[in-house]
Formats: sequence, structure tokens, C-alpha cells
Amino acid sequence: MYHALGFSDEEGYQIDFQQNVGRFLYKYAGSMLEELVINCLMEIFPDAKAKEKIPNTIDKSPKTVEIDCLVGKKAFEIKWKDATTDGDHIKKESKRIQIIKNAGYQPVRLMFFEPNRNQAIRVQAHLKQLYEEIGGEYYSGEDAWNYLKNCTGIDLKKILENME
Repeated sequence: MYHALGFSDEEGYQIDFQQNVGRFLYKYAGSMLEELVINCLMEIFPDAKAKEKIPNTIDKSPKTVEIDCLVGKKAFEIKWKDATTDGDHIKKESKRIQIIKNAGYQPVRLMFFEPNRNQAIRVQAHLKQLYEEIGGEYYSGEDAWNYLKNCTGIDLKKILENME
């Protein structure tokens, strides 16, 4: 197919290689960072609960909503990066945070790396507004790293940067 589209064997290889690197980063490196953040919160707050599910009180789909880490009344959504650009993502997230608020929790989003595509940046700005409108908190980029450090005393960014 690459040949039919005018790509050389080397270009086809580079396309496949970069796609696989991206898959690895999004699946494994992102999941690892999310788990490390949950571990930081649970280390400092022993009563914290990871992967807590609460019932969907707005409609029937999905039946439950997952909270990455529940610390008291703060319901953390932890993302290493969110590059989603579609309108359905905004609707789903809006419903999710409303369900969390209705359950008596304060939604808090920590996203450690900012998206770099314009549409994804606009979606994140809209999500930030949604969080703020319902009394939630939204931190991204350096603000997320600083929030985690201030909240736990653990400078996870520095730890990761100093790994060799």
C-alpha cells in the first residue's frame, strides 16, 4: 500500500516505526506515569482509594464511572497527556465530572504533559472551563507537577528527570 501511495520502503518503515513508538509511549509510558502518581498520593494519604467506581446517576451508559484516585472528597483524574480532539470526548468528560460532583466529590484533573496540536489544545481549554464551572480543579503541564509536589511533598518530575 505504501508503494501505491508513492512512499519508498524506507519511508514506509519510518511511518511504521514512529507509529509503534507512539503506541508504546501512550500505552506504557503514560500508564506508568499515571500509576506512579497514584502511588505518590496513596503513600501520603493511606486512606486513599485507587480505581474507585461510582454509579452513573445521569443515564445508563456507562453503568459506572471510575475515579483514578479518591483522596477524601477529592476525585483525581490522572492523565499523562490527553490529545483527544473530538466533541464526544468533551461530552463524556462533562458527564463524568457531573456524576462525580453529584456523588459529593470534587473532580480534580492532573494532566502532566500538554497536547501540541491546536484542536487538542482547544479541547483541553474547554475541559478546564468545565472543571472550573462545577467547582472542580484542573492542572496541566507544570501546574500539575507543582500540584503533586505541593500535595504530597514528592517531586516526581525531579525523580524521573534524574533517572538514568
